[in-house]
Amino acid sequence: MNAFATAMNHIFGNADMAVDALWFAGGLGPGVAIRVIRKSPDEITQFGAARILSETTVLDARVADLPAPAAGDLIRIGLEDFLVQGEPKLDRERLIWTLNMRTP
Repeated sequence: MNAFATAMNHIFGNADMAVDALWFAGGLGPGVAIRVIRKSPDEITQFGAARILSETTVLDARVADLPAPAAGDLIRIGLEDFLVQGEPKLDRERLIWTLNMRTP
């Protein structure tokens, strides 16, 4: 394990940075416990001359916890459910997935 992987494990283990979640592949099954970092950046989208501000939800998850996420997978954080939309993206080190989410 390299220094970056060790650092990521510490960050995902920190209660101030990451939260417990359940991953349901294809939205089904008993669910697998994972840790995620939740981000909710505002996104500005151009539409003609207008600029539309919308809220987004993005989750980061370790590849070690979430080996093969796909569009349509469900992730539950507490009482909130989110669906993976689009293609999950890996970081340069291939250790962290970035998942674009939407509410079902």
